Amino acid sequence: MTDIIDDLAWRDLIAQSTDLGGLRELLAAGPVTLYCGFDPTAPSLHLGNLIQILTLRRFQQAGHRPIGLVGGATGLIGDPSGKSAERVLNSEETVAGWVERIRGQVSKFLDFDDGTTGALMVSNLDWTGSMTAIEFLRDIGKHFPVNKMLARETVKSRLDTTGMSYTEFSYVLLQSMDFLELYRRYGCRLQTGGSDQWGNLTGGVDLIRRAEGGTAHALTTPLLTKADGTKFGKTAGGETYWLDPELTSPYAFYQFWFNADDRDVENYLKVFSFRSREEIEALLKEGAERPAARAPQRALAEELTTLVHGAGETERVIAASRALFGQGSLEELDERTLGAALAEVPRTEIPAGELPTVADLLVAAGLCKSKSEARRTIAQGGAYLNNAKIEAEDAAPTAGDLLHGRYLVLRRGKRNVGGVEVTRS
Repeated sequence: MTDIIDDLAWRDLIAQSTDLGGLRELLAAGPVTLYCGFDPTAPSLHLGNLIQILTLRRFQQAGHRPIGLVGGATGLIGDPSGKSAERVLNSEETVAGWVERIRGQVSKFLDFDDGTTGALMVSNLDWTGSMTAIEFLRDIGKHFPVNKMLARETVKSRLDTTGMSYTEFSYVLLQSMDFLELYRRYGCRLQTGGSDQWGNLTGGVDLIRRAEGGTAHALTTPLLTKADGTKFGKTAGGETYWLDPELTSPYAFYQFWFNADDRDVENYLKVFSFRSREEIEALLKEGAERPAARAPQRALAEELTTLVHGAGETERVIAASRALFGQGSLEELDERTLGAALAEVPRTEIPAGELPTVADLLVAAGLCKSKSEARRTIAQGGAYLNNAKIEAEDAAPTAGDLLHGRYLVLRRGKRNVGGVEVTRS
């Protein structure tokens, strides 16, 4: 077993710990069973959740046993941590569907063999669903002093503003009960999570001590921020990058990492990559010496896209990226990948029928400001349609030029790419 604490510390993945020295000793004597919970408050997990999933994976690779918990019960309530107002409650049917989707997403990152480190997936609805209110109050609620609950930062901030329902006020009891139940069932001694979960995690540690006289640990990772001040895992328009390929395409996922700011890429490599310290330092050195090549970003994008979406999708994404810039065949790209790639560049939609001139399309796609500028670009040899240079200023595409019967790829110079989609009636 490797020293997981030293590795996490080097990767800046330790924010808080209840007893880091004691945890190190426990892990050294291992294997240790640990868990992290994921509430189904959306149909997919996102990049922020990926930090926690990969942390479980790191512990398993270091010789410990991870449990992925999906909040079939807590997802019906919603964690108030970091929220300025009450959540909208989802239906039981919706949450049940999301539980299965998230269970599948977490499972693909862990090894479920029969050995001592074989992972488990559980839902807290399994032990919460049949519990009566009286049992909950007597067995769990009696261990939680109200004055300590009121002192929690999440509660204090809400009581001073919008208020908090008893439902959300009780969330910490439910999450703490999860830790106690996993401690009893599987000998789970460690819970991990983001630093915004600290109060919930320590609630479980205290409950195990009060109810069982046992010792357990909590370990949080820092909340990731971007150097430019924008929120990690969000598009420029504020949309979330999801792990589900139907919500965020593999192409967009790859581009997120490839376009990472040079100031962020070191942190991203440490937090998300499974490369060794020596490999990461070599990539960063190469990036500093040849920044235009974007070697650290490229390596990160390939590793994470393969990890989340598979090697086949990564190959298709790379082929699409190359083809868009004239370094491969656009005709060989499948329709879904090409459509996803064009969704990430300036584009325009036109109705089916007679196609406008390339000059008109360059303007419509935002690659040129005016038709006269578009004509100059063509005259200077800088305009391309489907990677073929356009020679005539009045050139227009034909139906035969449409890729998959609906797409055109425009390019101005070497780097400015745009797309056209012919809408079907």
